[in-house]
Parts: sequence; structure tokens; C-alpha cells
Amino acid sequence: MIDYTILVVEDEKVQLESLAGFLRKLGYQVVQSSQPVDALQVAREQTVDIVLTDFKMPGMTGVQLLEKLKQVNPDIDVIIMTAYGSVESATDAMKLGAVDYITKPIDLQQLKVMVRNTLERKILVRENRLLRQQLLERFSFDGIVSCSSAMSQVLNIAGRVASSNATVLITGETGTGKELIAKAVHYASPRCEKPFLAVNCAALSENLLESELFGHEKGAFTGADRQRKGRFETAEGGTLFIDEVGEMPLSLQVKLLRVLQEKSFERVGSSVPIGANVRIVAATNRDLEAMVGEGLFREDFYYRLNVVGIRIPPLRERREDIPLLVDAFVLRIAAENEKLVKGVSREVMDALMKYAWPGNVRELENVIQQSVVLCRENIITTEDLPPRVQALRFEKSTSLEIEGTFTEKTEAYEQGLIIKALKDAGNVQTKAAELLGIGERHLRYKLKKYGMK
Repeated sequence: MIDYTILVVEDEKVQLESLAGFLRKLGYQVVQSSQPVDALQVAREQTVDIVLTDFKMPGMTGVQLLEKLKQVNPDIDVIIMTAYGSVESATDAMKLGAVDYITKPIDLQQLKVMVRNTLERKILVRENRLLRQQLLERFSFDGIVSCSSAMSQVLNIAGRVASSNATVLITGETGTGKELIAKAVHYASPRCEKPFLAVNCAALSENLLESELFGHEKGAFTGADRQRKGRFETAEGGTLFIDEVGEMPLSLQVKLLRVLQEKSFERVGSSVPIGANVRIVAATNRDLEAMVGEGLFREDFYYRLNVVGIRIPPLRERREDIPLLVDAFVLRIAAENEKLVKGVSREVMDALMKYAWPGNVRELENVIQQSVVLCRENIITTEDLPPRVQALRFEKSTSLEIEGTFTEKTEAYEQGLIIKALKDAGNVQTKAAELLGIGERHLRYKLKKYGMK
């Protein structure tokens, strides 16, 4: 119990000393104050678990102190002491956040039980919060595998913005994981227990997109045979992820801008405003600033969306993440397909590290999925890779545009010739040597020199 601190606030000195002494005998650390203003300063400067405060005090009531304490630290539990005639006011205080109240004269045994119950509840809340946070961390960042400084910065911003209600604009190339970051923001936010809904602006026509966002009334248009709620209504209290927002028509941009400004919207075919308590997280792979300059995207809408901007770097800018991603994808996809694939060969990892990945993480996942399915052994080899990734190895090895010294370029070109010959010869070294016009012993020497199998 000695780890818990109770702040007793009472303007009557005898009562203050009596209560403080009793709580100290129970083993608690006690700080006492006869002035609410001083008590508030104590709460700012020290860690306080419970505040036991009188209801009526000069200069500041117990309710006013309660409100200020909650501003300092919402986790401080407040117990109100009140006379019988002020019980109704004490119950009102509980509506504002007080955990309990006790009437005067104070029954010390009742106070003992009340404090103990309050601390037990506080411990339980903290334990549940910790467990919940651990679960949220596992869920919200599931799939975000990274060791790069570039992605660390992305996750840092996402973590900091999550606790706010700020609108977020996530930019990045296709396949970088924009929706994954949007989910991370949602599930790390106070809205995590409310819905996370997504809508893709590129997948719907203008009319369908408007109905999808705002809903419609029966008879609003041909085929509207019943009232339908839109994403803003069904995501109430949660997060709405608007993907490919750069594809949104200008007319809809105006309507969504109004929602962001006024926090309300109207269903299609209705003039009745509906409140919108929804956080917007938008994403695009397009350059919205350039679109603003070309008149293809509203400037005021752009700045409303881009309150906090998060740019996800393409995979080619964070290649140090590729080995981690490969390992994670292999383990998951192998388990899903009930295959005993444990990893990739050195040659495969080399090819994956050198590939440009125009489709980013999504393309890498697709390549690993295909390779795991086709793999005959417990290790993925170059034969299991898609032709475009295999072809890149040869192209990079035979290109005279490779960076490096003349010797490095020559050796790279030679390795490329050997790879192609072996491939054309079905990996038969004798035949490959004939295609190259060299002896088999010479070929074996080259294979050993370059560490090639």
C-alpha cells in the first residue's frame, strides 16, 4: 500500500489531521492540504492516486476541484466528503467523474473500505488497460514489419496522431500499405472500439460514391427502393478511410468539405442534416498539390484533409526491410498453404534485394505467395521466382551500365553470361561450357570464383 498516495483536502484543521493520520496508519502515503488551490498544485507536481476532498470549501468547491484535477490527470480518483444536506450535490459530482462520496461525520471503517475498493478498481483498470494496449499493439500494427528509419518515422507520426481527432492524409505509391497505416491510427486511437470503414473512390461512379458515403432516401433516384445508411452513419464514432481520394470528383469534394467543416451531412434525396462524429483518414497515390495547381483538386479541400500528412516511402527506398518482410511472408503463407517452406536461398534474397518493386510491399507479398506455392523443397530457389524477377538478375548482371570499376563491370558481365548459359543448358555444366566456348574445368573455376552454385 505504501506505493499509493492519497491527497486529503479539508479546510477544518482537526478533521484534516484526523483523516490524514488514520490513512497513514493504514500504510498509505498521505499529503494533506487545507486549500484547494494548494491541493491542485500538489496534484500537478506529484503522483497522486486518490484525492479525498471536502465538498464545501472557501475559494473552490469540491466539484470545481474535481473538474480541475481531471484536467491535470484523468486517472486521479476523487472521493467527495459531504454533509447529509449536500448528498444530492455529491451524486452530481459523481456524474462529473467522482468515484464515490462519503457523508459526514466520517465513518472511518467505511472510509477504509471505500479507499481499498477504489484502489482495487484502479489496479484492475490499469491491468486491463495494459492487456488491452498489448492486444491493440499486436492487432493495429499487424503486418507492419520494419527496421528502417524511414518507416520508424512513419510509425512514430502515426502513433502520435492516433490520440487526436485530426484528419490524416496518407500518401504513397500503390502497394506501400496505406490502409494498414490507417488501421494502425484507428486501433491506437480512443475510437478503437468503434467501426473502421473503408471506401475506394476509384471503384465507384460519382453517384454511387455519393450514396455510399452519405446514404440515400427511398425514391432518391431510380432503383432506390428503400432508405439506406451511408458510411458516415455506419461509422459513427469511428474512422472512415477514404482511399484513392485523388479520384474523387470535384462536386463530391465540395460536399465532403462541408462535412469536415460543419460535422454534418445529408442523405441523398433529403434536406435533413445528420451529425457526423467520424474521423477521416484519406489516402492517395497521386500528387494532390500538383492536381490543385492543375485545377483537378480543390485547394480548400486539400488543406482540410492534410492536417497531418504521412508519406509512406516505397519499398525501394527502404530495402533493409525486405529480408524481414520476406521472412514474415514466407512463414505466414507457408502456414496458410500447409507447406514446410522455411525460407529463401541466398540467390533468391539477392534477386529480391535488387528488384525495383514497382508494386511495393503488395508485389513482394504476391511474389512470395507464388514462390511458396510453386516451391518443391523447404527453401525457395530462383526457379520458384516469377520470370520478371529472374530476368532482372540476368539483366543487371549483363548490363555494362552497372556501377563500379572496370573489373567489377567485367566480372558482373561474365557472371551474367554464365547464368544464362546454365539456364539454357538446363543447369548441365558440360553443355553450358560448350555454349560459352570454354572447358568444363574452366567453368567450374569460374563458378567457384564467383561463389555460384
